Amino acid sequence: MTSLSVSQVIGVDDMDIPLAGNVKGRQGKRRPAVGGATDTGATVGKKGRTADLGALKLPSHGYPTEHPFNKDGYRYILAEPDPHAPFRQEFDESNEWSGKPIPGWLYRSLCPGIVLLALHDRAPQLKISEDRLAVTGDRGYCMVRATHGVSRGSWYWEVCVEEMPEGAATRLGWGRRYANLQAPLGYDKFGYSWRSRKGTRFHESRGKHYSNGYGEGDTLGFLIVLPQSATTKYTPNTYKDRPLVKFKSHLYYEDKDNIQESLNNLKPLPGSKIYYFKNGECQGEAFLDIYEGCYYPTVSLFRNVTVSVNFGPNFKHAPSSEFTYRPMSEKAEEAICEQTMADLLYLTENEGKLRLDNFNL
Repeated sequence: MTSLSVSQVIGVDDMDIPLAGNVKGRQGKRRPAVGGATDTGATVGKKGRTADLGALKLPSHGYPTEHPFNKDGYRYILAEPDPHAPFRQEFDESNEWSGKPIPGWLYRSLCPGIVLLALHDRAPQLKISEDRLAVTGDRGYCMVRATHGVSRGSWYWEVCVEEMPEGAATRLGWGRRYANLQAPLGYDKFGYSWRSRKGTRFHESRGKHYSNGYGEGDTLGFLIVLPQSATTKYTPNTYKDRPLVKFKSHLYYEDKDNIQESLNNLKPLPGSKIYYFKNGECQGEAFLDIYEGCYYPTVSLFRNVTVSVNFGPNFKHAPSSEFTYRPMSEKAEEAICEQTMADLLYLTENEGKLRLDNFNL
């Protein structure tokens, strides 16, 4: 089984510290559900066979406390056994599996059952609250993405600026998976942001005047409109052809970033739009014809500002009736269906290869 290199995993979360101030009280109000798809892990027992996974319970926030971060060109996707994988029983009963890598197709990526801030897909210096619905910054700009992204349809989410000390700032909005976590959102071609200072909008490090600024106590809204496109791939990756690596008794798919290829494939999506809202008031169209792809709710913070997020379905300031949208919270169940379909398609299309792999075990 592959091991994580020191260069790929720099540091591990000890225990994410519950935030102080106004945010601390939110922890008792909304916690992710425990059980189902978010309450299993993966490990390897003697002779390389899978062990009893029911014993590896995840924390209440639904993700291992100690985990590899996405960084240095590698991404890590938490895996769980795929009950639909062929030859699963033969694998579990095999005594000739010692020292051999576990085939990735026997597992599947664990799909969270609720939209939250991602613990692994963030800059490590950011502090995430226990309920994963608030975050505090550190020194320089760095960011965190949500657990789910969208690639078609109209979607909305909110941010409340809980604490913004003097000199702190935020850039909030929508970012893709390759947006640099150690930079402000909008630094590269993979993100579109709205800055607290002067209300500037940013993309590819180019700032343009958009609205008045915002600050502590304000509630910001983020609406993205992504029309259907014949050239956009909507089926999520299965990662079943990727290697599995073990870290702190859990298995992860290891996926290597290919940023240059993604840059080469960027193309505008006609009719796509991004709108920003301040305390329920639309500030106008911020971006038009953005690059097609999958976009995640994204928060980037400068210094020790604290913000809380609301993915719905109940918003403090919902957009007016002239806007049609779905709350980001609805993406969780849809993503599980999409991931299940992608996994079944992979197993069906590769049945011959998997049968041969099983014969050679």
